Amino acid sequence: MSKKHDFAQSLQGLSEADLKVKIKEDEMRMKKLTFAHAIAPLENPQSIRALRRDIARLKTQLRKTQIGA
Repeated sequence: MSKKHDFAQSLQGLSEADLKVKIKEDEMRMKKLTFAHAIAPLENPQSIRALRRDIARLKTQLRKTQIGA
């Protein structure tokens, strides 16, 4: 399976509170990465894109749990 599919499968069993905590942690990591990239170029700038997409997947899963889908 793809990494995206594995990530989505790992989110299935998480509660709403767990998802919110994970979103907060990833958003802080995102801020740190973008700040570090502004100071000096990152070795792998694609990691910012991947993290941004993971945050979006987390928010989507949170919304699904909130509406009960």
